[in-house]
Amino acid sequence: MKIIIINGPNLNLLGVREKEIYGNQAFDALFLLLKEKFSSIQLEFFQSNIEGEIIDCLHQVGFSYDGIILNAGAYSHTSIAIGDAVAAISTPVVEVHISNLAAREEFRHKTFVAPHAKGVIFGFGMAGYDLAIQSFL
Repeated sequence: MKIIIINGPNLNLLGVREKEIYGNQAFDALFLLLKEKFSSIQLEFFQSNIEGEIIDCLHQVGFSYDGIILNAGAYSHTSIAIGDAVAAISTPVVEVHISNLAAREEFRHKTFVAPHAKGVIFGFGMAGYDLAIQSFL
């Protein structure tokens, strides 16, 4: 099984940014734990702050991987293009958000990814990535 985690803007700052919302764990540390826990899965990771690079990555993996875990960050709420890219590919996508979107600003309550995703996980912190992987098993 081949799964990729795609993280969007500002998620490269996990562990140092707004710890009260996103916690104090760096994503690299979490990724190592996930690779160890799910050692039978070929698990990859991609992060970009650039919308077009996220779309390009979705296009590259969206017909050959078994699953995509996408945390498009703020682009989830603003990028029709990322939503369209998810709709255009055949690989199932699970949308993940670390914070509880429903408890945040009104503009975060809607995502352009969710209507095209297999499912959405939010509000469970970094454990959301683990839950997303389990959803593919």
